[in-house]
Amino acid sequence: MFYIDRDDALGNHDAVGLAEEICAGRVSSGEVLAAATERVEIANERLNAVVGMVAQPRHGEGPFAGVPSFVKDNNNLAGMVTRHGSRATPDVLATESSPFIADMQSLGFNFVGKSTMPEFGLTASTETLAYGPTRNPRNLKHSVGGSSGGSAALVAAGAVPLAHANDGGGSIRIPAACCGLVGLKPSRGRFSLRPEMEKLPLKIGHEGVVTRTVRDTAAIFHELGKIRHELPPLPLVQGPGRRLRIGFFVEGISGIAVDADTQAAIQNTALVCEGLGHEVEEISFPFDDRIARDFVRYWSSLAFAIKFGGKREFGPGFDRSLLEPVVQELASRFPGQAFKMPSTLRRLLTFAAEYEQIFDLYDVLLSPVTSHSAPELGYLGPDVDAFEHLVRLLRFVAYTPIQNISGAPAISLPLGVTDQNVPIGIQFAAPFGGEETLLEIAFELEQAVGWK
Repeated sequence: MFYIDRDDALGNHDAVGLAEEICAGRVSSGEVLAAATERVEIANERLNAVVGMVAQPRHGEGPFAGVPSFVKDNNNLAGMVTRHGSRATPDVLATESSPFIADMQSLGFNFVGKSTMPEFGLTASTETLAYGPTRNPRNLKHSVGGSSGGSAALVAAGAVPLAHANDGGGSIRIPAACCGLVGLKPSRGRFSLRPEMEKLPLKIGHEGVVTRTVRDTAAIFHELGKIRHELPPLPLVQGPGRRLRIGFFVEGISGIAVDADTQAAIQNTALVCEGLGHEVEEISFPFDDRIARDFVRYWSSLAFAIKFGGKREFGPGFDRSLLEPVVQELASRFPGQAFKMPSTLRRLLTFAAEYEQIFDLYDVLLSPVTSHSAPELGYLGPDVDAFEHLVRLLRFVAYTPIQNISGAPAISLPLGVTDQNVPIGIQFAAPFGGEETLLEIAFELEQAVGWK
């Protein structure tokens, strides 16, 4: 395990604690920045999680003034290049930060650099031809997941207290699960989106953060909710809430099975919840398997759009010949399926109503985040045969896309661990707008059993 434990201005504070230290004058924002810069340099030598550093980081005023953080490299940060984890994108400096990053800057966050990700976020391990593999601080031989892998690695290693992440098929929750963090995917419309995501017929991508504590996630969701009001602002959740009806399942989409460690972690979490007074019931996978095929078809259409529309989206310097094999494979699958897209989109766009029906019976759903713990590096690497890569990816990511399609929230909590010290993430999912409930049960479990 690799974790930076130093007697410096960052200490072992989470973002809320560090903001309190800065506000009280016990440490200065300059001291915090210097400590974070040193930690990032140390971490990156072991983890390879950084794309680039900001030349002169600056923070604004706000509740998190001076707290250092990182931007995942598919959002613009003014003055830096956005590469999307790809060799194909041109070196064009962003003139302004993307809307969500600007919102975080308005809260006072000091972005010191950009973190690694798989190419265009289209697979679930942060291993690219552009930057190489990002290593898991819990076990350096293993993947950090994806696509917010670099952010998760830096937070789990103690380099920064939290980092920006986003989720188009599980990309907040999967790296949180792989690295032992808290990762809450918000409801659609909760926060600002990237401009390119606004153009899509189904907005599957959602912005957020990965953190080490529930209170950090709760505080950021509360503060960001004051900026954007498409949904009612969230209250500041600070502890457990009401007793819940919990439906839990182990099997994933299309009957995909989970490994023994993940099964044990789910069963144990269900028992803990029952012991805390919640009503817990085991159920079968509650949705039609066809939704998985529809999602893969939509995913392929995005790869196709990147390959053939990249010059329009990213500039004339975009070179599609440099796209990685798995993106090329996804793009190649789309033309033969394009005639099915009208019916596919219709089902995807109406799935939210089907999703919400299960919550007539349960308040939250409990499931794995992935079908097995973080694989060893190379299992989902760029050197694997592209078709085999897709097969492995779909078996690994058998749970998380459901909430990207429905637009509902879900949270990954680090409630299990393997004998190799690789974390296991457990997912709680709620109906649309149900982040408050998810944060309450997360607080309760954090207090009752702690993180593994």
